[in-house]
Amino acid sequence: MQTSQIITASAVTAVALTLAYAIYFDHRRRHDPEFRKSLARERRKHAKTQKAEAEAEVENQKSHLRSAVAAINEEGFPSGVEERESYFMTEVALGEQLLSQGESKAVEAALCFYKALRVYPDPQNLLGIYDKTVPKNVLDILGQAIILGDSSMLAEPIE
Repeated sequence: MQTSQIITASAVTAVALTLAYAIYFDHRRRHDPEFRKSLARERRKHAKTQKAEAEAEVENQKSHLRSAVAAINEEGFPSGVEERESYFMTEVALGEQLLSQGESKAVEAALCFYKALRVYPDPQNLLGIYDKTVPKNVLDILGQAIILGDSSMLAEPIE
């Protein structure tokens, strides 16, 4: 026998076995009520696990964001007009740079935009600008940061 014949016979056997298993599995799925129940249980178990993992990831992100916002608020913000303007420009530029690096830097970019928002004289106006220019996922993180931080800053412009 030649090598090509052996490879062809092996491939045909593998395809035939895969097809036979698919037919067997489909027959069991259609005719065995206990098998259907076990498949449904496995599906529910998998969905429950996926949901728990997603909730844990969201909670982990919230705790990370909460600690980052607390650290930002503790570190303080510049008080002079020129220092605030320089701080604002630096943070917005850094946020835009992080956005260009991709989805993995969304939290860091949102935190930069949060810092810039904290020193901007009219936060409501800046939020409108962010709404038009910043991706939705970063805006959602920014909203959470505002809620975790000092949401009273949005009530009236800073002077």
